[in-house]
Amino acid sequence: MKLKFLRLVILIMCLMLSKNQKASAYDQEALNTLKKGVSEWNTMRHAKPGETIDLTQAKLEDASLNGADLSKTVLIKAELSGSTLNRADLKGSNLMMALIKKADLKNSDLSGSCLVQANLQGSFMKGAKFREADLRDANLRWSMLENADFSSANLTNTNFFEANLEGANLNGANLNGALFIEQANLNGATLSNNTILPSGERATERWSTLHNAKFVSELESAPRHHDTPRPLTVNPTTKYSEKEGTDNKIQLPVPAKSVFEKGSLDHANMAGADLRNADFHRTDMKAARLQGANLQSANLDRAFLKDADLSKSNLSKASLYGATLTNANLSGANLEGASLFEADLEGANLEGANLKNANIMDANINNATLSAHTTLPSGQQATSRWAVLKGAKFVNIPPK
Repeated sequence: MKLKFLRLVILIMCLMLSKNQKASAYDQEALNTLKKGVSEWNTMRHAKPGETIDLTQAKLEDASLNGADLSKTVLIKAELSGSTLNRADLKGSNLMMALIKKADLKNSDLSGSCLVQANLQGSFMKGAKFREADLRDANLRWSMLENADFSSANLTNTNFFEANLEGANLNGANLNGALFIEQANLNGATLSNNTILPSGERATERWSTLHNAKFVSELESAPRHHDTPRPLTVNPTTKYSEKEGTDNKIQLPVPAKSVFEKGSLDHANMAGADLRNADFHRTDMKAARLQGANLQSANLDRAFLKDADLSKSNLSKASLYGATLTNANLSGANLEGASLFEADLEGANLEGANLKNANIMDANINNATLSAHTTLPSGQQATSRWAVLKGAKFVNIPPK
C-alpha cells in the first residue's frame, strides 16, 4: 500500500513538472492589458492569433468584457462573478472551477470550452453557445439559458435546479446523472435520440413530450467523449507521509497554520486530523474524509467539498463563504459561529449538527436533512416547520 501511494505521488509530481502552465502563475502583463479595456486586449489577441494566454485564478469580478476575444484562454479558478461577457469569444477556453455567478454571457460563444465544476449560478446566458463544451459537475442553478446551444455538450452531473432552458438545443447532449432536470424549464427545448437523459438512457419522444420539449429523430451516434484532465495542483510545500495500515491516511503536521490553498485533495483521508486555522481557500476536496477532524477557525472559503464526510468534525468559527457542500455529511458536526454565507448545502446531512450563531445568509439548504437534534443559528432546536420554510427535509430520530 505504501509503495502504491508513493508511486501515485511521484506520478502527480511528474505530471505537474510536465505542464507548460503553472496553476499559480498567470500572465500578469496580459491581465493588465485586459483590465485596461477590451479594445486593447483584442488588438493584442489579433496580433497573435491562436496564442494561449494563462489567466489562471485571475480576479475579474464585475469586469466589463463585452466582445472580448478570450478564446483558448486559461481561466482555471478565475473569479468572474458579476462580469459582463456578452458576445465574448470563449471558444476552447479553460474555465475549470471558475466562479461565474450572476454574470452576463448573452450570445457568448463557449463552444469546445472546459467548464468542469464551474459555478455559473444565476448567470444570464441567453443565446450562448456551448457546443461540444465540457460542463461536468457544473452549477447552472437559476441560470437563464433560453435558446442556448448545448449540442453534443457534456452535462454529466450538472446542477439544473430551476434553470431556464426554454428553446435550448440539447441535441446530442450528455445529461447522464444531471441533477434537478425535473425542476428546470425545458419548454420548447430540442432533444434527439442522441441526447442522453439523467437516467443514462437515450431521450425519447415520450420523455420530451412530458417535459414540453421537442424531439427529433436522427442517425444514432455514440456520445461524444470529453477527455479533460483535472488540474493537479498539489501544494509542493505541504508534506505528506503514510503509515502502514492507515488506508492512505494523510498524516499531517500540526503547524500554526497549514496551507493547502487552491490545492487538490480529492478523496484524501484526513479523518481526525488537527487542521486548526488551516487555509483551504478554493481547495478541491471532493469526497474528502474529514470525519472527526478539528477544523476550528479554518479558511474553507469557496472550497469544493461535494460528498465530503465531515461528520462529528469541529468547524466552529470556520469560514465557509461560498463553499460547495452538496451532499456532504455534516451529521454531528460543530458549526457554532461558522460563516456559511452563500454556501451550497444542497442535500447535505445536518442531522445533529450545531449551527448556533452560524451565518447562513443566502446559503442553499434545499433538500438538506435536519433533525430535532440539529441546533439552529438561533440556538433553538430545528423543527419540521423551519425545515419546510428553508426547502430542507426533517427526519424524526428517536432520542438515544
